[in-house]
Amino acid sequence: MAPFVRIEAIKPTPLSLATLCACPCRPFATNAPVLTRPLSKFNLGLLLHGPKSVVRMRLRGVPARRRLVAAGARAEQDRVGESDANQEVDKGHQSSPRGETDMETQQRASQLRNRIVFGLGIGFSVGGVVLAGGWVFTVALASAVFAGSREYFELVRSRGIAAGMTPPPRYVSRVCSVICALMPILTLYFGLDVSVTSAAFLVAIALLLQRGNPRFSQLSSTIFGLFYCGYLPCFWVKLRCGLAAPALHTGIGAAWPILLGGQAHWTVGLVAALTSISSIIAADTYAFLGGKAFGRTPLTSISPKKTWEGTVVGLGGCIATSVILSRLFCWPSSLLSAIALGFLNFFGSVFGDLTESMIKRDAGVKDSGSLIPGHGGILDRVDSYIFTGALMYSFVKTFLPLYGV
Repeated sequence: MAPFVRIEAIKPTPLSLATLCACPCRPFATNAPVLTRPLSKFNLGLLLHGPKSVVRMRLRGVPARRRLVAAGARAEQDRVGESDANQEVDKGHQSSPRGETDMETQQRASQLRNRIVFGLGIGFSVGGVVLAGGWVFTVALASAVFAGSREYFELVRSRGIAAGMTPPPRYVSRVCSVICALMPILTLYFGLDVSVTSAAFLVAIALLLQRGNPRFSQLSSTIFGLFYCGYLPCFWVKLRCGLAAPALHTGIGAAWPILLGGQAHWTVGLVAALTSISSIIAADTYAFLGGKAFGRTPLTSISPKKTWEGTVVGLGGCIATSVILSRLFCWPSSLLSAIALGFLNFFGSVFGDLTESMIKRDAGVKDSGSLIPGHGGILDRVDSYIFTGALMYSFVKTFLPLYGV
């Protein structure tokens, strides 16, 4: 008779469910529960029969079986719950890119809508101010100069620029902003030389009277701000209000109402200002469209989005607009003069745009401010006009006989 050994055990050590009920056809979850409470008595039988050995285990007592079944059910529910949760997470990961794309599309549409609405509003407002001329034009320009100078000094005080230099104190920046705003008004009534001399003197005094040791970097950044934000915009006052010779051959002036000034209201300064502003708008528009359609070669590292193809298209659009307006206003009378005006307006606008882009790049910002929704700051909108006023005034005053009439 084969040997038979029977082992009786009571109150065993805690065992896990995986070790008791492991089955190769149904895997258990990795976090299988551990039976910490002792089970009822069970019999462990070891039967030795020749080369075969059989292990028999039998549980005694109903409560132990119930606890074992309940633990298995809970483990199964946990495993199913984890599987469902993983599926929900996977669905969320799959749907999130589509949601982000929809949000980005809505944001771009909103920005484009704001850009168009505010652009049209600014265009009509600027057109009315230019037509009015005089103190209306000068006060509006002074307001824009004040806002632009405030943005400039904020850029100078930014972390990117201030890391390599000592920015001017805040009170000096505010004094310089006020002086820049007063310069167009002083130019209208007293001339440009008086305004520039007075402004430079006041800025130097403000820097020298500050607490601490004045630095040359403070002086250089402040004087450049005075030149960039105050001196150059004053040429628009000289162009619009200083060239008071009547444009005698302008057909629109002959039909202009007498209550609004009649023929005398249409001066060389008014026609030159309208021509310059319209040419700059055309240059920016055609350069943008040309760059989107044909842009391949970057223009400069200062502004990576600008391309040579867009620049060429913008130049053509600017010259074409200048020539068309010269035929409409009958000024200037020479075709070559109209083409030269187109060249000057285009290169002045590009140079002004790149100058402001260089300042923003060193400051580490995308926009100079957030004053105009969809457009950024005031400097982002007027950067193309900063140098063109001086170029237009100098060309008309110096190279056009009889102011091009």
